[in-house]
Amino acid sequence: MQLSNRIALITGGGRGIGRAIALSFAREGARVAIAARTAAQVEQVSHEIGAEVGTNAVGLVCDVSDRSSVEKMFVDAGETFGRAPDILVNNAGIAESATLLRTDDELWQRVLSINLSGTFYCTRAALPAMLENGWGRVINIASIAGKTGAPYIAAYSASKHGVLGLTRSLAAEVASKGITANAICPGYVDTDMTTGAIEKITTKTGRPAEEALEAIKKMSPQNRLVTSEEVAAVALLLASHEGRGINGQAINVDGGAVLF
Repeated sequence: MQLSNRIALITGGGRGIGRAIALSFAREGARVAIAARTAAQVEQVSHEIGAEVGTNAVGLVCDVSDRSSVEKMFVDAGETFGRAPDILVNNAGIAESATLLRTDDELWQRVLSINLSGTFYCTRAALPAMLENGWGRVINIASIAGKTGAPYIAAYSASKHGVLGLTRSLAAEVASKGITANAICPGYVDTDMTTGAIEKITTKTGRPAEEALEAIKKMSPQNRLVTSEEVAAVALLLASHEGRGINGQAINVDGGAVLF
């Protein structure tokens, strides 16, 4: 099994991409901690892992935008498993849309505090043990919006551009320490976040939901949404021994919509 004897901590693990990664890692032998702000969601995923894989996963409640909450999460994970995580997946994030002039201070700070500062807080907390052990994987779930801008998502795009800069800088720092840091940049994924985007389009434009979904699908040359499992498959490679040569990369999973 690719992740035997590894401990993985996945933020935003209660649904969507985070849930798919947690299940994928557990199937490959990792002991898994799933964190999110909603206790019921992480408990449900931990039960799913127990039922399917037969290993105990732990659900943790954490607000990644709160440094003290992040620090407590790592203490709790370490106490549960007897040591700190080897693998960190920074998946927690939010997406909000507004024109630049309607992006008020609260929206700006909310998006950056979760998407960017949360990634920073978690990575900083995970890194000492990885350095001490001489092995670690940091996998940041970014977005193709971290490579190119789009109307109405200035805060979101800025936060994901920041995640890529953080990833690359960290990768350069730890390349000789047995640690890798990489980002995955999905396009539109078949998750609740995309469902929310469709609802916003419908509300603002009056277009039927089916029409809004088709418009989103057409943003991909494959004319479809990416699945959470496709993102999880890339995360598994990056977490594995076989992925050790991949460092400082931002890997698109978008059907070829963005070609850099």
